Amino acid sequence: MINIEGCIITIDAMGCQKGITEKITENNADYVIALKGNQKTMYEEVKLNFDDFSELAQNTETYDTGHGRKETREYFLEPNIDFITQNFDWINLNAVGMVRTTVEIKNEIRTEERYYITSVTDVNEFALAVRGHWSIENQLHWNLDVIFREDSARAKKDNSPLNMNILRKTALSVLNRVKFHRMTKPKMMFKAALNTSFLERLVFRGK
Repeated sequence: MINIEGCIITIDAMGCQKGITEKITENNADYVIALKGNQKTMYEEVKLNFDDFSELAQNTETYDTGHGRKETREYFLEPNIDFITQNFDWINLNAVGMVRTTVEIKNEIRTEERYYITSVTDVNEFALAVRGHWSIENQLHWNLDVIFREDSARAKKDNSPLNMNILRKTALSVLNRVKFHRMTKPKMMFKAALNTSFLERLVFRGK
């Protein structure tokens, strides 16, 4: 339903499915998808072999500082995927990637490695896609936490956390597409709670 031709689609590990890569490819787009334990065999194969590849793979890095935090991200892309047992089962799978993030805060250093499957073959495109994905994720999480206080939510039973998360994101999408004389999102929410006419304008008219 969405025109994605020429785009690079980035998805978290829950989207690491053969059917999804097939749909993306059918619509003439590329993908960068996180690889974790839900594809256990492939994840273990990539993780095990990347130590051998990291010195030979295409690589680049970015460096950020701010608020007493120093962050280095190293991006590696390896097109040699013959070691993956089921590599032919994944449509347009051209490479595997790894991102090594090193964060230094107050002389404390923390390192994390994340793995990906992708159809792109240029490490700079891979790095840009991963960086863009996490930028969007971080902004979304900040809005959900600060405006909706999601991290403090008490709904824990059954499907209620997922249901509430969907409702918050729906509300956030409404707030993101409207502007009322520089009114902040919390103020718009407060006014909508007190004034049904304003709520109607917010939800259905957006102006």
